[in-house]
This record gives sequence, C-alpha cells and structure tokens, in this order.
Amino acid sequence: MKLKYTAAWVGFTAAATVAVSACGSGGVKTAASAVDGADKIMAALSRATDRTDQLGSAKVRMSTVIGAGAPVTMNGTFSWGDGLAMDVLMDTKSAKMEALQHSSTIRTLLVDGAYYYDVDPQASGPLKGKQWMKIDSSALFGDKGAQAFSGNSAGNPAATLKYLKYAKNVKDFGTETVDGQRTTHYQAVVDQAQMGKFKDAYGSDGMTAMTGGGSMTMNLWLNARDLPVRLKERIGKMTVTMDFEKFGATAPVKAPPAAQTGDLTQVIEDYRKKQG
Repeated sequence: MKLKYTAAWVGFTAAATVAVSACGSGGVKTAASAVDGADKIMAALSRATDRTDQLGSAKVRMSTVIGAGAPVTMNGTFSWGDGLAMDVLMDTKSAKMEALQHSSTIRTLLVDGAYYYDVDPQASGPLKGKQWMKIDSSALFGDKGAQAFSGNSAGNPAATLKYLKYAKNVKDFGTETVDGQRTTHYQAVVDQAQMGKFKDAYGSDGMTAMTGGGSMTMNLWLNARDLPVRLKERIGKMTVTMDFEKFGATAPVKAPPAAQTGDLTQVIEDYRKKQG
C-alpha cells in the first residue's frame, strides 16, 4: 500500500464531511438591513435551522469535487448532536481507492472523530487480515481541526444553516423544483473570518492546499416544510453538494470491532509530517 496515495485520497474524501459539519455559531452580526425582504428570509432560515436540528439525522446523497477532478460520490446516512457520525457508501473508483477495495463501493464510517474504511484484508502491514482501516481525524486536520467534530454545534447541517443568518449578501432566488419538490432557493457568501470552527478544520496547510481556502458560498433549497432539499457549498476550489432524501429515523452509527480494525492514524500522521 502506497502511503502517499492513501494519505492524499483519505484527506480528499474526509474534506467533504468537514465542509458540511465544522461550522459552529459565531459572533458575527447580521447584515439584514442591507438585504431586501431580509425579515422574511431570516425567518425561513431560522425555521429551517430549528427543524433540521430537531430531526437529528438524514439520509443523503453527496458529491464532492475539487478543482477539475472527477466527483466523489457518497450515499448513506448522517447523524448529528454529539458530533458528526456518518455511514455511507462511496464510489471506490472515483475516490481512487481501488488499491484497498475491489468492490465498486467502499463503506465509510465516521464515529467519534475517526474515519473507518471497509477495505480488503491485506497480506502484510497494519491491515494484515483486517476488514477495516481506521484513521483519526487529527492525523488529517491536526488536533485543533479535529476538535471541530466535537460538541453539539459540529456535525450538524443546521450549524451550516445558522451561517446563512449571519452572512452578507443573502439572496432569495425564488421557487425552483429540486428532486421533484417545490423549493425556495437561497444563497449567501460567508467570509473566511466569519467561519468559526470551520476555519480551524481548514487551518492546516494540507487542507488549505486542497481547498484553496477563501470564502464560502452556500446555496440552499428549502421545501414547504422548511427542510433542506439540497445544500451546495463552494469553498475555494472545492464544491460539495448534499441532497437530503429523508430526515430522522436512521440507525445509530457504531465503530467496527477493534479486532477487525487496523489503525493507520500514526502512519498517516508521520507521513504527512515528513511532507511538510
């Protein structure tokens, strides 16, 4: 297994989950007075935030693109509250992880700030005879960035919605049909300085190089029940799109048995340190 290959692409796939999860509430004052119809927009966003927060989980379809690269797709469930958890199937080929999994999809879990990849057991090394590969988020984002996954504000799509209330240049593009539902389309731009925990997760040199840094542009489509149907974010050269198919009633996400797991956290951390 080539460590350079593995570290780069684990970081790529991990980046997507941070984009929709690492924002926490901040101390930025709203610029509502500069937006036409701001009261109506803010009321809608507030309702969406509360409803999404209360439901606690969702089934999603997700796509991540960095630069001119091919999209990496994920399908499965996200849950939030006490940090982000996810259980998704990721396209193996587009994620360039064929060296670890022969199947067309690779199951990926995020539990308590650690990523688990359902891999083919290897003949030697840390993954010898193991069904799962574990990498702690601290090896990818550093200790400070990894803390973005902890607490009730992290890992929650509602946390991202809160930033729509604080952002400048909020716009209402009116009604659009998305995934067969009638929605209202909103957009906002958030400066990097306003991102709270988000900038901690993206503060490392590796993540900044991957995304290009800079401001975040969010597009959100809300249905008649004030729930997000689609969330699209652009951070630098990375674009993340999430389609919400179902809210609530998802199974708890649990870490795989330790005996079936090979931990590559230290290996990846040492490699990344050597790179710079």
